[in-house]
Amino acid sequence: MKITAVEAVPFAIPYRKPLKFASGEAHTADHVLVRVRTDWGLTGTAEAPPRPYTYGETQESIIAVIDKIFTPQILGLSALEREAVHARLERTVGNPTAKAAIDMALWDILGQAAKMPVSGLLGGYTDRMRVSHMVGFAPAPDMVAEAERIRDTYGITTFKVKVGRRPYTDDVEACRALREALGPDTELYIDGNRGWTASESARALREMADLGLTFAEELCPADDVLGRRWLVAQSTIPFIADESATRAAEVTRELLGGSATAISIKTARTGFTASQRVLHECEGLGVEVVMGNQIDGQIGTLCSVAFGAAHQTSARYAGELSNFLDMTDDLLTEPLTIENGTLRIREGAGLGIDIDPGKLARYRQDR
Repeated sequence: MKITAVEAVPFAIPYRKPLKFASGEAHTADHVLVRVRTDWGLTGTAEAPPRPYTYGETQESIIAVIDKIFTPQILGLSALEREAVHARLERTVGNPTAKAAIDMALWDILGQAAKMPVSGLLGGYTDRMRVSHMVGFAPAPDMVAEAERIRDTYGITTFKVKVGRRPYTDDVEACRALREALGPDTELYIDGNRGWTASESARALREMADLGLTFAEELCPADDVLGRRWLVAQSTIPFIADESATRAAEVTRELLGGSATAISIKTARTGFTASQRVLHECEGLGVEVVMGNQIDGQIGTLCSVAFGAAHQTSARYAGELSNFLDMTDDLLTEPLTIENGTLRIREGAGLGIDIDPGKLARYRQDR
């Protein structure tokens, strides 16, 4: 089952409204569709979402590194030789979403060849996950209105609230408004995308201590080493490392250094293979994980739920699986549906990704 070709197709689908957060904002899903083809006639599919404000990747850089560096290195290898593929990809530093997309496409091939869902190959713990919805920057009444609409429409009762604005009291006000409107049974946690200083973060957490927040994520930069450790040491809720812990070695550094007490796993940046390494490391250390979102489309969301549902630890909390609701369209023939606050994995072999050729022709950017 030799790799015969790797295809990187740029596409762009507008969002219904910009998603705004401390490190940037997204107006369009300018992603890359990645397909790995084999001599068995099987094709694995995934997507790479460029996030220049987080990892430095752009749509153009993802295509370039796949076409010019990665593809020549892995052509002729078997789709079963994932470790050999990874060893060759790791010769190039960075480029996490490009590497992750190739990895997930290979797993898709393995699932098809075995006639099993990828989620079953990964662990097969459950067939669905509870969904968490991300609420971006807006005036507090608008954030409340969005959360209420999502709850009433999709049954979602967990919300990740973007914070990190200045003055920090704007976000304290928004979180308080959300708690008052949604009630005590709704789960809330916050993500600062490194927008505050450690001292601002500490003040914000003190002023939100009565809101019952589940987690706090990346409130201040991990590069502010002493300030971050000081903040985490006094936090009364788990502090999630996300963009500061993208690989197993970084997870070790952040946890043992006292800069985090929980970890966000994003298949869009670590694929399935490296995500399992991170997950198993966290299980061994007794550290909680959440399934994060890279502002994924439906293809990336299918990958996230396949991994999250496969393991007991990653299925424990609601996964961030609803950002595709903000997109005006997608590439799947059969769109994803969230029902009663949950999203199911796709049944059948592989990841269950079936691309609509008409939609791909409409949104691709290279023709």
